[in-house]
Amino acid sequence: MTAQRLDGKAISKQIQAETKTKVAEFVSQSGRAPVLAAVLVGDDPASQVYVRNKERACKRVGIESRLIRMSGESSTEDLLAKVNELNNAPEVSGILVQLPLPDQCDSRTILDAINPNKDVDAFHPHNVGLISQGRPRFLPCTPHGIVQMLRRYDIETTGKHVCVIGRSDIVGKPMAMMLGQRDSGLGPEMANATVTLCHSRTANLAEITKQADILIAAIGRPNFVTPDMIKPGATVVDVGINRTDDGLVGDVDFDAAMEVASYVTPVPGGVGPLTVAMLLENTLMAALQGQ
Repeated sequence: MTAQRLDGKAISKQIQAETKTKVAEFVSQSGRAPVLAAVLVGDDPASQVYVRNKERACKRVGIESRLIRMSGESSTEDLLAKVNELNNAPEVSGILVQLPLPDQCDSRTILDAINPNKDVDAFHPHNVGLISQGRPRFLPCTPHGIVQMLRRYDIETTGKHVCVIGRSDIVGKPMAMMLGQRDSGLGPEMANATVTLCHSRTANLAEITKQADILIAAIGRPNFVTPDMIKPGATVVDVGINRTDDGLVGDVDFDAAMEVASYVTPVPGGVGPLTVAMLLENTLMAALQGQ
């Protein structure tokens, strides 16, 4: 058996085309474009690539992108002042602070300072709390992108066993919350799963992951998920992006997984493009809510 690739690039293009149409309607009605302000601290090469990709995506759909570059020596107080300035800028629809930040910066304090109504990454505790109650203001970009991809490939989650490896605030925890709800925000067929959240301290991990109809790997370890951890015929979603001597690889041994699973996301070209697409969607939503 050879699995089907879940083409995140193709799904991302679909979503961006839909967003472009909705942005044009917003501009026609309001006379202005949504504005996404991105704060980039220092000169981390990976962060610069991510921000550049977001700028290009904004341009494709008609969203105005503003990049604020700050010195790698910036302090927490410096960033708080910039975030406060953007919070008070009425034309700014959404704010993101590109992670990771330098060691001297308190990431949590800075992210908590973003106005929840402009928190298009959905990292603010107010927004996380709304997600936990099943009434989100914004859905976090990577989990939202994953659910969009599953829906558009007609892979329902209702009644399925979903195993998430990784308990980060960015992917693992919100992913588990969304899929365990009565409605993920994309309809009940894309929720109502039985979710197991695993992590580095989980005992007998392979025994648990092999029970999963849908396995989502977000642990940040190259080729961590091997065929013996995958249920035959399962859907495998690889969130990992790991730089190795052989190039970019995910958290899943892709070639081996293709021989066991029914669907597998590649790295690159799987989840990554969807994260950007959902950031654009959230920026538009923030602009609409701010009218």
